[in-house]
Amino acid sequence: MTQTIRLIVNGRTHDVSADADTPLLYILRNDFALNGPKYGCGLGECGTCTVLIDGLAARSCVIPLGGCAGRAIATLEGLGTRDHPDPVQQAFITEQAAQCGYCLNGMIMTTKALLALNPHPTEAEAAEALRYNLCRCGAHVEIMRAVMRAAGRLVEAGD
Repeated sequence: MTQTIRLIVNGRTHDVSADADTPLLYILRNDFALNGPKYGCGLGECGTCTVLIDGLAARSCVIPLGGCAGRAIATLEGLGTRDHPDPVQQAFITEQAAQCGYCLNGMIMTTKALLALNPHPTEAEAAEALRYNLCRCGAHVEIMRAVMRAAGRLVEAGD
């Protein structure tokens, strides 16, 4: 049954008419044209659809729209701009932490949530936080360097 649900996405309020069981991802991509969160597995297992809901990492492909009413939702597009990227985005750029880039949304959003809870994680803590985000290209070394850079834990050679 279609109903009107109020969402707060990237700081902007939207009224959406849809079934409350509609996955949040469909609304973000199809109605709002936000392409940061990707459709990967549709089961909440790969992490490509990760968004922040009230600051916590959540898999938007399995979160029903009705459960998001009035909650703060942040997507990759809400973190920074091309000219002024978020520090996590900048760390991923600096470390060239991508090959195909399909997993990046989930990696960045999960890192953002991790650093909000634990600003200076160890590498083991970062690996634990990212363990359910899949990268099929094998860019894990660069991704971990980007996370450690964003956390201020990366020690440069000669430092």
